[in-house]
Amino acid sequence: MKKICLLTAMLFSLAFFVKAQTTLKGTVYENGSNIRLDNVFIHDKNNKQYTIADKNGNFEIKTEAGHLLIFDSPGYVSDTLYVVDLTPKKISLVVKTIALREVNISSTRQMFDPHKEYPEIYEKSKVYIMSPSSWFSKEGKDARRLKKYFVKEEQERHIDAVFTRAYVGSIVPLKGQELENFMTIYRPSYAFVTNNNGPSMAAYINDSYKKYMALPPEKRVLQKLSDH
Repeated sequence: MKKICLLTAMLFSLAFFVKAQTTLKGTVYENGSNIRLDNVFIHDKNNKQYTIADKNGNFEIKTEAGHLLIFDSPGYVSDTLYVVDLTPKKISLVVKTIALREVNISSTRQMFDPHKEYPEIYEKSKVYIMSPSSWFSKEGKDARRLKKYFVKEEQERHIDAVFTRAYVGSIVPLKGQELENFMTIYRPSYAFVTNNNGPSMAAYINDSYKKYMALPPEKRVLQKLSDH
């Protein structure tokens, strides 16, 4: 009996050790600040594992040395991490400028279709009445959060495709950093973009320009978010 208990304990310890040796943990921040980013999509290009950062910016993913991790979040520049070891990582994502947004929508990544690339996420996100585990499992919850992430990403790309520097710059007499500031401050919502035609969008931009010019100079620049 003692031998069986000892063997069981050894197997449990081995399983825990193996999991610890194949799991990478870390936290994602906004570059230049201590702001933690949630809803960051992390996927391993080698073993196809994926996860999403929690509300505190923390994540853990099954990976190993030699693998490549990709970090994506709407509004931020994607980043990659070549896994050298499994010590906890601190990842910083840079806020995406208007110029980088436009580079993104003209690239092949604009054709990204999560339904085709990650069908397992949509399958795991389903809730089955006769399967309580599908309601409460971490895997199921993560899959449902990832579905929301994909929806948000598609919405942001649609806004980027409509609210471009060329279009906005043809309506208001702003250039360079001033145009960047204006477009960031008055970036329209997805609902507005999808429910308004060209003339309505032009009217929105003109009205926003009047509000922008009425602001004191210090309010026309992008405000740095305070650290948490």
